[in-house]
Amino acid sequence: MSKSMALVVVLYFVVFCGESYGELKVGFYKGKCGVTNVEDVVQNVVETWFFTRKDMNIAALLLRMQFHDCFVKGCDASILLDGLTSEKTAGPNRSVKGYDLIDAIKEALEAECKGLVSCADIISMATRDAVLLGGGKWYDVETGREDGNVSSASNVDLPGASISVSDSIKAFGKKKLSPTDMVYLLGGHTVGIAHCSLFQDRIYNFNNTGGPDPTMSQWLLSELKKKCPRVSLFDNIYPLDVKTPSFVDNSFFQEIQKGNGVLKIDQQIALDELTKDIVGDIVNEPDFFTKFGEAMVKLGKVEVLTDGQGEVRTSCRVVNKKPFNFGVLN
Repeated sequence: MSKSMALVVVLYFVVFCGESYGELKVGFYKGKCGVTNVEDVVQNVVETWFFTRKDMNIAALLLRMQFHDCFVKGCDASILLDGLTSEKTAGPNRSVKGYDLIDAIKEALEAECKGLVSCADIISMATRDAVLLGGGKWYDVETGREDGNVSSASNVDLPGASISVSDSIKAFGKKKLSPTDMVYLLGGHTVGIAHCSLFQDRIYNFNNTGGPDPTMSQWLLSELKKKCPRVSLFDNIYPLDVKTPSFVDNSFFQEIQKGNGVLKIDQQIALDELTKDIVGDIVNEPDFFTKFGEAMVKLGKVEVLTDGQGEVRTSCRVVNKKPFNFGVLN
């Protein structure tokens, strides 16, 4: 083969074969599904879901799903896999919801371009669209992820509601996320809710003192006592943003500065020397939505699979190839 011919072959390989794999990028699917715009398909399904079901919790559900997926073996959609001991069965994930929405998006995309769009990318795109519907602003999602084929409850090690700020910073740092990223991502609690069992000790027996957490405002303490009585047959829920619980905005940070943080970690980031200045900056940040979007993009890069390290599932609930890894059932 002549040198000129060899160069043509190499360029063909780089331009055409290399186009399908590599680092994440905005517009990864552009032109790969004929005239169909992949991101439009995702957005249309999310909007239809939102408006027909009047599901105001959609942003909270998908923000939580993306965080819980990316923090365990990276953003590989392993949380979506069914199995007797898959990630879904782990304690922190039993209340994760939104799987049927992801299924609906996957079905719509498979009808347009079979085997093209990964479930991991669907989670990231759908979350962005849900944030937009929740009052947030558009941010460009990088795509090109592949799906993993390992999902085991034993791998789930998520930061808990009572984790210290320093330990939380370490946990996020292991994912190459900065303290600022961590604080912005905890701002996803602007549309979240929590069960009373996660913060009951802060109301009645903080640090085994027999009393409430002294950092909690008297107003919030009174409210939580009404919603979460000491003895109850039900594990009630309470919004994590006490001011605008249905909207993506920075009021969550304003409220934790007033002592209205429901979870211990939420309250502590407003008080701890390691993070309180970050919270203050966010409260005064005129472009919160852009910075929040940037943090979500960074979260979406955690330990992603590309370049044939994973696969593109045809169903988000099962892997394509056998043998299946432990914890995953077809």
